Amino acid sequence: MKSRSQDQSLSDSRELDRSYDPLTGSTIDDAELSTVCYRPEGLDRLVQQTNFSKKELQVLYRGFKNECPSGVVNEETFKSIYSQFFPQGDSSMYAHFLFEAFDTNNNGSVSFEDFVISLSIILRGSVTDKLNWAFNLYDLNKDGCITREEMTDIMHSIYDMMGKYTYPCMKDNAPNEHVDKFFQKMDKNNDGVVTIEEFLETCQKDENIMQSMHMFDNVI
Repeated sequence: MKSRSQDQSLSDSRELDRSYDPLTGSTIDDAELSTVCYRPEGLDRLVQQTNFSKKELQVLYRGFKNECPSGVVNEETFKSIYSQFFPQGDSSMYAHFLFEAFDTNNNGSVSFEDFVISLSIILRGSVTDKLNWAFNLYDLNKDGCITREEMTDIMHSIYDMMGKYTYPCMKDNAPNEHVDKFFQKMDKNNDGVVTIEEFLETCQKDENIMQSMHMFDNVI
């Protein structure tokens, strides 16, 4: 019968030589190991950082590795995966903005940690956390405010993603009309930009927006 110290020693050695995956609980063979350029931290740390259980994280990690065997996803791969959900339109620009929101380290790649921490906020974060994440998505240059130009780029990317053959058919000026409505509602002091304070205050008073914040509560 092996002692506890022997079991711990075996576990440590597996993780040291990078041949053991603590998230899936499986051993990686040499062929697979050669394609892996990044490995995530252990489960316990991710459980603390997210609102997912160990079992949920393992399921998410297996799916992530199936799509991204190297352990990270670059923007090109991210766009390719995302385009499968919107075959009727061009999702490339919106996927670009979304990728930048997931790429919290600004290093041109999204790791499993990046992915699952953002997913945890979107699916199970508080309303304030979700709104802060959405604001960060719209604040394209990350300077702390949303300009009319940034929101126009976002709205055009959304309309491009939805495609021209939606019903009812969308008018060509629809994106600009949405931007006008956004600033009429959000820009309280009419200074041409929307701050996080204005964004949070307006969203929290809007019943439809509040309901949409709970749309994905039971997805996983």
